[in-house]
Amino acid sequence: MEYGSLFADGKQAEDPRPPDNPDNPYGFLKFPMGYSVEIASLGLKIRGDVRRCCCVIDGGVYENLLFFPTIQMIKDRYPGVQVDILATARGKQTFELNKNVRWANAYDLDDDFPEPAEYTDMVGILKSRYYDMILSTKLAGIGHAVFLFMSTARDRVSYIYPNVNSAGAGLFLSETFTPDSMSLSEGGYHMYRQMVDWLGRPAHKVPRQPLPPLKVSISKKLREVVEAKYKNAGAQKGKYIVIHGIKSDSKASMQSRGAADSLLPIETWANIAEEIRGVKPVIVIPHEKEREDVEDALAVLVDDSAGVIATNTAAIQLAHARGKPSIGLFCSEDKARSFVPNAEEKKCATISSKTGKLVDIDVEAV
Repeated sequence: MEYGSLFADGKQAEDPRPPDNPDNPYGFLKFPMGYSVEIASLGLKIRGDVRRCCCVIDGGVYENLLFFPTIQMIKDRYPGVQVDILATARGKQTFELNKNVRWANAYDLDDDFPEPAEYTDMVGILKSRYYDMILSTKLAGIGHAVFLFMSTARDRVSYIYPNVNSAGAGLFLSETFTPDSMSLSEGGYHMYRQMVDWLGRPAHKVPRQPLPPLKVSISKKLREVVEAKYKNAGAQKGKYIVIHGIKSDSKASMQSRGAADSLLPIETWANIAEEIRGVKPVIVIPHEKEREDVEDALAVLVDDSAGVIATNTAAIQLAHARGKPSIGLFCSEDKARSFVPNAEEKKCATISSKTGKLVDIDVEAV
């Protein structure tokens, strides 16, 4: 009643239904097999409330990490909403850093030719969960739009290609956003600006929902495991600096798609480490076979460190999320402003290459 009448205005109330029982194949009530009974409030129909939302997130760790504030904004706008995540294989573990988010693991979004059985299984999962809204950051043509349409969600929201490849996609979607380029990641920190503006729009006498800052949760168990590892390496809590952004053959670099030039050779990092006095540098070199766990460990390393020195990788955003001072190395000033807006507020000092190539960055300035 804070914003208006019970059904026509205001935010939705907490979901009054009992929680789903994962051990019961029929849900929380024992309806016969073949029947899927749905209980919905009148406010859901009139106001367009959202009880269940599925977020289809394209990209790697960096893109997944920057979607965290959007997830929190959805939860703030729709109290009691259940948010499920369908992400690429590269971003699978990222969302485990965000509490109360489920992981839907059926097939890989990056696979242009998925197995028919996996594809139909994923469609069946989406249909059976009765999502009120499905969001997608994967650029949609008619194929991906049909996939979202088959979810039978009430609101089907997605980015579409900024060219002729988007032809026909809008017929299957409720709301579309056209990015400025073929990669959302080129938008930097605010790469999801269009979707955020739509999700937070004022409606039914509810004011605009603000976008919360980036935050990352760390479990106590994970912290204990990682703490034991860096202590065995001779580092002490609060007395080491995390160095991240080493060029290697591993796919676990956690760089953004919008910043291809964001890694430095280990020789350059060795020169930077020699200049550090008073603290122990901890150089993070992710391995391909451990890429699913590297972001979890990195989050703890960043949180327990004295600060971070990194190129334009997810490490610089993790430092901001945990309130740690950082030094960001960028190939250009434009990239620095794009990926680290309001750098001073985030306790981040940005250093940019004068030639437009990261390898030419002034090491002495660091």
